[in-house]
Amino acid sequence: MDIRFLESFVAIAECGSIAEAARRFNLTPAAMAQRLRALEHELGHDLVRRAGRTVRPTASGLAVLSHAPSVIESVRDLRSIAANEEPAGQLRIGATATTLLGLLPDAIARLRVSHPKIEYFLQPGSSAALYRGLLDGELDAAVIVRPHFPIPKSLNWLTIREEDMLLIAAGDVDLGDPHAAIMSHPFIRYDRNQWGGQIVERYLQRNRLRVQEWLELDALDAIASMVNRGLGVSIVPDWAPPWPEGLTLRKKRLSGCGVRETGILWSSSSARIAAINAFVDFCAEPRPRENASKQAE
Repeated sequence: MDIRFLESFVAIAECGSIAEAARRFNLTPAAMAQRLRALEHELGHDLVRRAGRTVRPTASGLAVLSHAPSVIESVRDLRSIAANEEPAGQLRIGATATTLLGLLPDAIARLRVSHPKIEYFLQPGSSAALYRGLLDGELDAAVIVRPHFPIPKSLNWLTIREEDMLLIAAGDVDLGDPHAAIMSHPFIRYDRNQWGGQIVERYLQRNRLRVQEWLELDALDAIASMVNRGLGVSIVPDWAPPWPEGLTLRKKRLSGCGVRETGILWSSSSARIAAINAFVDFCAEPRPRENASKQAE
């Protein structure tokens, strides 16, 4: 059995649509339907029932779905085991939006040259969601913001970047007194549900700063763009580039605000540990800190 056919069937069942599953795999709907037919032929049963543009699993399909994840996981593990400690097999990596754009492309590009047998599945998401995915065994490693609570001993953590917190404002805003600037301008808040946003919230509470809050966002590049248009001020981490192009922001580092640690969280008990260790090593290599905040006061 070609494991890709089983993975395709799982995606079709999850999406309820062959076309949507095809987009997930970057295939044409015809190619995805061909994979499904090949799997049905091999198993000798229809796995889905079509109703207009949607599909639903048959009784046989539901039975296969109940076992498919463990079968797929076992095959992935076998690829890594057969590599005899050589980094290989599929590596499932979670990453926040800023690391997916900034830190990961360079690390994975260099890793592919050294270890071409590694395959990649990248899952974007918030640090909290990716943390849960790692605990549930859905991910092998995650590049996230360090949680504010103790990390379980079953997981490993490596800090790869420490980011100062910056007060950012449009170019004509005076940041000589940062607290006055924060309280006298509309405040665009870094989402309090994000672990980095909780650093900002603690700073505001500790300094008893009453803000004119009107907008809360979880996308740092969107916050920077809003501030650049003069829509308010904000406190954000000094995240790894790229920042949005064309910004003319003023920036001031906030002493006593703390730092946002970005790093890698992984489990050492995975059968894919050789590939995970290679990924960690390449992410940990020093890289130039070419941040848009070099001009921060």
